[in-house]
Amino acid sequence: MTDYQDIAVAWHGHVAEVEIRRPPYNFFDTVLIAELAECFAALEQDDRCRAIVLAAEGKAFCAGADFSGNNRLFDEGADDNAIALYRNAVRLFQCRKPVVGAIQGAAIGGGLGLALVPDFRVVAHEARFAANFVQLGIHPGFGISLVLPRLIGQQKANLMLLTGRRINGQQAYDWGLADVLTDLASVRQEALALAQEIAQGAPLAVESTRATLRAGWVEALQRQTEHEFHEQAWLARTEDHQEGTRAVSERRPGRFGRS
Repeated sequence: MTDYQDIAVAWHGHVAEVEIRRPPYNFFDTVLIAELAECFAALEQDDRCRAIVLAAEGKAFCAGADFSGNNRLFDEGADDNAIALYRNAVRLFQCRKPVVGAIQGAAIGGGLGLALVPDFRVVAHEARFAANFVQLGIHPGFGISLVLPRLIGQQKANLMLLTGRRINGQQAYDWGLADVLTDLASVRQEALALAQEIAQGAPLAVESTRATLRAGWVEALQRQTEHEFHEQAWLARTEDHQEGTRAVSERRPGRFGRS
């Protein structure tokens, strides 16, 4: 398999463990999401692989986006970066193999979107989930506005998306965002155990059943990410977004123009 810059793949029988390696916070950018999409596409074609564990090295699972330097989104002339990012995000959801997420720490903003890619999430009590986009003065992305309501219900998703509220591992489990709640030291082990349980099933039947359960999913995500992109593009050029970015970096409430 291809050597990647920021991810590593380890095999556990028929389970491929894909680990993000940008510790401690595992901030993502267009390069990382493209690498993950390429990796998932390769595993999809590999008959050895019957299930995938998506994990991350370090304190956080993914603490959000780092769009500095050449990876900036929505700057003048940079919209192609955003389009590529969302196309690769859809490719992650498009993978035919079942995915289990091992969420040991924070999954914030776009990092929450990445945590929503797996079919199942094994989380630690220390895990934290937040869709803090409104605090940044921008629209949710990464398909979150579609996937999150499907997982936890429209009203709870409304609460997270309109307040930016952060929830912990226990609350994520109570709301159905997490499927297994365990101690920090056991997250990876429990995720591998669930993936191996899935891998024991007949692989063609597992993929066929999963495809039925997810019918229309990718097409809906493509439409939703296109909408999210357009909303983010104009909001990114507002003073609200500039103030929201400053406020989050300075760890203070935003002082928005109409507040």
